[in-house]
Amino acid sequence: MYAEANEHTMTTARQNSDATNFLDGLNHPFRAEIEAIRILILTAQPELTETIKWNGPNYSFHGEDRITMRILPPKQLQLIFHRGAKKQTQPANKLIETTGKLLLWKENDRAIASFKTMDDIETHRDELTRIVQNWIEASKS
Repeated sequence: MYAEANEHTMTTARQNSDATNFLDGLNHPFRAEIEAIRILILTAQPELTETIKWNGPNYSFHGEDRITMRILPPKQLQLIFHRGAKKQTQPANKLIETTGKLLLWKENDRAIASFKTMDDIETHRDELTRIVQNWIEASKS
């Protein structure tokens, strides 16, 4: 229990204060869900850096954008998994393999995960953690 609480404290300390202030100003109806996803992402891959980009939390790996949270309109939250803002040559296959149905693939290097409730997040917590870890590993190059 202590180790889990300590990890949570360290993760929340890594949250970007500009992102927190931005979210505070929105008074978003899914704020608890946004916080749960922020912590999940930063816990899943400790080398990610959080910023605000495209009006939502954005996560970069060594300066390269990899995951962006879409929070507007406030009907659901979406995580956009990508390889940055610039169009790149498409890989022949999907960037990662998943056994679940959480990801909706837009291209072989871009996928979306959608969440409408805290239960959605909790139900897919382990799968989402694996997706974040695998996405960062696969998109390093």
